[in-house]
Amino acid sequence: MLEVKNLVVMAKDKLILDDISFEIDEGESVVIMGPNGSGKSTLANVLMGHPDYEVKSGQIIFQGKDISSAKPEERAVAGLFLAFQEPREIAGLELFPFLFDAYKSVRTARQQDPGSVFSFKEKLDKELSSLQIHTDWSSRQLNQDFSGGEKKKSELLQLALASPSLAIFDEIDSGLDVDALEVAGQAIKRFKNDKNSLLAVTHYQRVLKYINPDRVLVMSRGKIVKSGGQELAAQLEQEGFSALK
Repeated sequence: MLEVKNLVVMAKDKLILDDISFEIDEGESVVIMGPNGSGKSTLANVLMGHPDYEVKSGQIIFQGKDISSAKPEERAVAGLFLAFQEPREIAGLELFPFLFDAYKSVRTARQQDPGSVFSFKEKLDKELSSLQIHTDWSSRQLNQDFSGGEKKKSELLQLALASPSLAIFDEIDSGLDVDALEVAGQAIKRFKNDKNSLLAVTHYQRVLKYINPDRVLVMSRGKIVKSGGQELAAQLEQEGFSALK
């Protein structure tokens, strides 16, 4: 599904990612952990094509194609999706037309029938119900005055509508109470199957019961310094990251 080969990334002449290499197979779940400032969120943004970061060397290969220079929208059409840690609020952009336009654009670019606004509304209502969103979001503006939990639900709603092959979650569990985490976890479970893959950035083990990762990668100072199974995440939560610094 994804192959990252010897990736070196700079931001404003500062080395951010240093010779990162890993793979994610079809249907596989991979978790990245590490202390603050280790490069986890940067890696997530680089995979999605954030323009603030410059790939100096290495490759990002997605489903057999080199996307190292692809634009974010091209990566989205190819099947990548990033759920942001801190989704941006955009005043004046109503949520319903934004979601419908994004859905139509992706479906059309993939040469799939986007259907009518009525069929989209049925799909949207179903996803809203699954996410336990009971208030009317149709006239709200994108993330404007949303609580932390509502912003994360907004990201998960966009995930469901985008139908990606590989979803990247950047600390999807941050700022969520126990009930909201359960809803988010069930949304992740609905997405995950033997064809779709996911990459999750997190500090905590509590979300891992929903992800059930095949591998855990540990980052420190822009490098992957350790890998293992889910027991590694439990060890890190108990012992901390101090030994990695």
